[in-house]
Amino acid sequence: MDSWQLRKLIGPKDVLEVGALRDWLLGDARRAEDPSKNITELCNRILAIGVPIERVAVSISTLHAEHDAVGRIWLKDGGVKESVYVSPGPDDPTFLRSPYYAALTSREWVEMRLAETPDDRFGIVPDLKAEGYTHYICAPITFANDMTAWATLATRAPDGFSARHLAIIASILPPFAVLLELRVAWGTLRNVLRIYVGDEPRQAILGGNVKRGQVSTIRSAILFADMRDSTQQTVELGAVGAVELFNHFFDCIVPAIEQRQGEVLKYLGDGLLAIFRQAKDGECDAPERALSAARDGLASLNAFNMEHADKPQMRAGIALHYGEAAYGNIGSGTRLDFTVIGRDVSLASRIADMNRTLDEPLLMSAAFARELGHKVRPLGKFRAKGFGDPVEIFRPDEMDVTLDRVYRTPKATFFDIG
Repeated sequence: MDSWQLRKLIGPKDVLEVGALRDWLLGDARRAEDPSKNITELCNRILAIGVPIERVAVSISTLHAEHDAVGRIWLKDGGVKESVYVSPGPDDPTFLRSPYYAALTSREWVEMRLAETPDDRFGIVPDLKAEGYTHYICAPITFANDMTAWATLATRAPDGFSARHLAIIASILPPFAVLLELRVAWGTLRNVLRIYVGDEPRQAILGGNVKRGQVSTIRSAILFADMRDSTQQTVELGAVGAVELFNHFFDCIVPAIEQRQGEVLKYLGDGLLAIFRQAKDGECDAPERALSAARDGLASLNAFNMEHADKPQMRAGIALHYGEAAYGNIGSGTRLDFTVIGRDVSLASRIADMNRTLDEPLLMSAAFARELGHKVRPLGKFRAKGFGDPVEIFRPDEMDVTLDRVYRTPKATFFDIG
């Protein structure tokens, strides 16, 4: 609603206050870090103008690997509660009976004076009545990329929202939509980068490190995990079955890495490369965390195999090294890749190749063993492709029998992962 229309319904003082609120939405609110605090501040400002809101909900569709929408509900007497949702699909009966669906299809507000609204109009109506609300508004917000958001406002005021209140709300929603779209676009960019390149590369890219040839190094424990016999299983299972098998493998290995503050820098087909940074206080605990993650990952893999004994047994080879991981931009023209390179990364990969020949699920380099600080068992020196001198290889001094089984269990009959 334009300001001249607003003036027909409210006085000059309200116009100034609404203008100040719009300026805040397009100014300071854009730079706020916490969306929940932003919503609380917005609601308090609306209350200060005299609009008797008591419940405000904002729901935003998202591009995320684990959920489809984020919702925040502000209650005047309860603060903000945040929830994430997985969409049940466009034909879900609950969604079809919601004000959200009606607002989405009509592209207009859904307004209900609840005393006059039958309980069966929308699924939420009985709940709103039971909680004492008298007037409810659901406003659709469509972004430039056709993603959708909704804002709902409700009051318990005996007469509901007045025409003046509705005019103020209408004047606030357009700049609020701009704020939402900016935050969603930025959040989507961060989420997509984190999903596909990892947290550290994401921060580097968003920090402007996007030119070819820029390289950074991290001194850390390096973990290289590889799924054994994956080529044959890919042939047997086909593309869809192989992808599902790989995801089962990563579901066993990756949580163990993340729980020990490790970072997966790169997925490499049927394998991955992860690093464990040193603690900020200088304590050299990265090797210990890497070893614990490797053990936990192998144990998780073994548990999965035992639970699915009638299915192909997944086997892993994990190599641990301590050194520098170099990551940066390589490629040509406008198509670059943020990848991980360097001598120490190559050595970790070569050690992982030795898991098969040495019949061991978990190997470590001399550099890693020195940093570890407890007993390890030497296995000898071996040639590593691309390295002139033989490489000394170690294994943990004690290896749980269940971890050995991860590597040495005979393969079962191939099956279609389901």
